[in-house]
Amino acid sequence: MPARLEVADIFRRHGGAYRQVHDGHLGRVERRVMSAIELCRTAELGGHVEGCRSCGTIRVAYNSCRNRHCPKCQGKACRDWLAARQAELLPVPYFHVVFTLPAEVAAIAFQNKTVLYTILFKAAAETLRTIAADPRHLGAEIGLIAVLHSWGQTLTYHPHLHCIVQGGGISSDCTRWMSCRPGFFLPVRVLSRLFRRLFLEALRTSFDAGILKFFGDLAGLTEPAAFTRLLAKVRHLDWVVYAKPPFGGPEQVLSYLGRYTHRVAIANSRLVGMDDDRVAFRWRDYRHGGRTKVMTLDAHEFIRRFLLHTLPDGFHRIRHYGFLANGHRAPKLGLCRRLLASQQQNNLKPSAESAAVAAARLALTHRCPCCGGAMITLATWRCGQAPPNPFWNDTS
Repeated sequence: MPARLEVADIFRRHGGAYRQVHDGHLGRVERRVMSAIELCRTAELGGHVEGCRSCGTIRVAYNSCRNRHCPKCQGKACRDWLAARQAELLPVPYFHVVFTLPAEVAAIAFQNKTVLYTILFKAAAETLRTIAADPRHLGAEIGLIAVLHSWGQTLTYHPHLHCIVQGGGISSDCTRWMSCRPGFFLPVRVLSRLFRRLFLEALRTSFDAGILKFFGDLAGLTEPAAFTRLLAKVRHLDWVVYAKPPFGGPEQVLSYLGRYTHRVAIANSRLVGMDDDRVAFRWRDYRHGGRTKVMTLDAHEFIRRFLLHTLPDGFHRIRHYGFLANGHRAPKLGLCRRLLASQQQNNLKPSAESAAVAAARLALTHRCPCCGGAMITLATWRCGQAPPNPFWNDTS
């Protein structure tokens, strides 16, 4: 059975030529991402030898690059993150709200990722918290997890924010849990208008402070009059905010979060094949009922699109707000549980046990491929060292 194609294979075959052709346009982050993916789980990064106590099977496992853009390195990071989130889940419905940017603003975001991604997070979180706190809607303090994605199905640049929100919150006097109406969170049209206003106000402030940079086709926006005309144009567009159907309880949320929080631009499982200088991959056409199609790109174009989605150094793409904010998460969640218990909301019974089942399913295990027994480490070697004598089967 042939080995499954990986992004790393594409980078190893075509990355050198891509670097030469685009030498003057590749940044430090992009170069580091390419190098990490190429070296991931190879002998050059070191590794260890595992053995099974039960049947004696021996295998070598190479070290991961641990780069957050690498398709092979997100599994463990995701499982560790989900294990930490398990204790924070509440026995209430959860909603998924998505905030997107118009193409005109997305173009500015690509040239100013740190600034505009930060604005996107703040504007979306403030929008949800403000509308939820309004007594005409929910009248409560909510908690949310926001996750940044910057890609569409065909790897084009499409920055948007996924927000996972509990279906309710803490009343203003902290004495009640305020539940949403069944199957309904907040009005998306109201969310869209406030999000647009908050985002454009922050964008204007950044421009006036001289923080934004413009290059190429956008160079003309350095002129205040041109930038003002752009703001006037996008102010009259509909900014897409939509809410997906609510989840059930913690088990569904935990599974769903695992599909979103540590996703990269394209998973290896979507790659179909690489033929000479062409790469084929599967994508879903949501404009035609989510039909699965195959797209074929020149290898250099595939690499270019993949690198569009590299994140600035140190930028956090998963953030917590409201009563889930890091500064007061534990006491606020304790209050939420007390309020829920006092109201005896037993219509949902996904206890901590059901969440634990989901977490266990996602838990990292090192099991023997032959008998399922526990694998133990027999030998290790570090980056730059020669591996031990290869008398085992290499299964990396």
